[in-house]
Amino acid sequence: MCGIVGYVGTKAATPILLDGLAKLEYRGYDSAGIALGGNCLAVHKASGRLSVLEHALSARSLPQTVGIGHTRWATHGAPTDQNAHPHVSGDGRFAVVHNGIIENYTALKRQLENQGVSFVSQTDTEVIAHLLQHHFDGDLRTAVHRTVADLHGAFALGIVSSHAPDELFAVRQASPLVIGLCHHGVLLASDVTALLPYTRRYLSLNDGDVAHITRDNVTVFDRDDHVVDRPVNEVTWNVESAQKGGYDHFMLKEIHEQPAAVWATLSPRLQNGRVVLDSVTFTDEQLAALRRIHIVACGSSYHVGLVGKTVLETLTGIPVETDLASEFRYRDPLVDTSSLVIVISQSGETADTLAALREAKARGARVLSVVNVVGSSIASESDDVLYTWAGPEISVATTKAYSTQLAMMYLLAVYLGERLGLLSAADCQALIAELTDLPEKIRLALLSAPHLQPLAEWYQHREHAYFIGRGLDYAVAMEGSLKLKEISYIHSEAYAAGELKHGTISLIEKGTLVVASACVDAVAGKTLSNVQEVKARGAETILLVSEGTSADTAVADHVITLPRIHPLFAASVEVIPLQLFSYYLALDRGCEIDTPRNLAKSVTVE
Repeated sequence: MCGIVGYVGTKAATPILLDGLAKLEYRGYDSAGIALGGNCLAVHKASGRLSVLEHALSARSLPQTVGIGHTRWATHGAPTDQNAHPHVSGDGRFAVVHNGIIENYTALKRQLENQGVSFVSQTDTEVIAHLLQHHFDGDLRTAVHRTVADLHGAFALGIVSSHAPDELFAVRQASPLVIGLCHHGVLLASDVTALLPYTRRYLSLNDGDVAHITRDNVTVFDRDDHVVDRPVNEVTWNVESAQKGGYDHFMLKEIHEQPAAVWATLSPRLQNGRVVLDSVTFTDEQLAALRRIHIVACGSSYHVGLVGKTVLETLTGIPVETDLASEFRYRDPLVDTSSLVIVISQSGETADTLAALREAKARGARVLSVVNVVGSSIASESDDVLYTWAGPEISVATTKAYSTQLAMMYLLAVYLGERLGLLSAADCQALIAELTDLPEKIRLALLSAPHLQPLAEWYQHREHAYFIGRGLDYAVAMEGSLKLKEISYIHSEAYAAGELKHGTISLIEKGTLVVASACVDAVAGKTLSNVQEVKARGAETILLVSEGTSADTAVADHVITLPRIHPLFAASVEVIPLQLFSYYLALDRGCEIDTPRNLAKSVTVE
């Protein structure tokens, strides 16, 4: 959830560290800091935005050419200067930055305190700095390995020490960390976005890896302290993709990138009237033995899973369950060798989803992942991987990652339906024709923006909103509600429209905003009945429908008409105005749209 950067080379480290931290601001944070190496460590940190730290350093001469930096999203302890990273050992000779959670830090802290160690923060991370000092006997790499052996949990670490003034150490365990190779040195980051101003060449660490980094060399050791080779990769997307490109916010840019992103997901897999998924390797026998599918994800990816459930069941005839990843492994799921578990994650590092994946594999299930980041932990541990190729998504509130995940679920459903013999060649061709049109339908849906801006201005001061729908429309309502609350901080809930009368309608009063999705014709009329119910109690309503609908839309206060698409794929079109409405409403309320409070882009803690 936090951001890590590091540098050792021939240039001054501070500007590079601050620039890297700025590139990672989208991940969400509440404090920032750097530690500069050398014969005497220099640590500077501050709560609040990165600009506070930059201002504090602006008048200082900082020539050091090695250092680590961090943007912290508080988990243990309030967002204060004292709790900000980096954390330093008692003797001041070790500094560490950390993403993740040290699950046994309480026991470790108690042991260290019994040995006379004094703690100055409330964080779990500080134990790492003190353990490094405790284990150091003249060899820093040995101290790092011994420290890592004491730690339980998820962690990515950047370490500097005055015992090795021109070196960095990096550690990865269930939290992303990459090393960039440039002509003037070596960089460390929790996301390749921070590397792009300096290099496109990077290597990813595996779980358990410890990297010893100098300005000229990177040596990677596995958990058994054996030297290992990690392949050097190259970033394939343009640097400009991680910049705003003239848009006021990354979120708005990424909303408008959705037609191209969805086409990038679809086009390589649509060949000669068929869906081709070369990276799906299960055999006909394995497919025939499949009895149940589980979709496991968090947040917006879970909402994708809800759509995927309906699409998969419709086209494959296989029962599908959807689970929140944070609940999956704690409910003793009925998963075995006849199960396919589909895990969905934009980053491929979502901690709860990764834990669910491991639980599924331990029970014998085959795991197929839908991710955006090549080489991520989830991708590496899955039996089959489908990459969405969405490009970098910077805004914390997901838009194009959600849409490309939906597109991938459609592809998978058609592919499985054909292989199972439930879809004829004509069926596949008809569905593929609809998928081929999908990017254009999304582009047309974006044209609803001028209608949504005045609505957002009108409703910006409402403090409660309800989103309703039935079937696939309900799944989209959940995503629309999440978008609104994420970035505008308006209390928002989503309900299956038929459930309103079972309690929730008691909350409807004069002026309450209700957004109703009714783009699936089979249930649109029923949803309109629920719109009438809330209108009778004073609600103000926004209604989403497909063009040519037979439903009576006159009852709604505002109607947004969207391009018609196959009902199984309607979610991809109707989510667009909900994203735009949330964006414009947050804009009118003066909210931090790309970095909403308390949220982070990559959730690497459970």
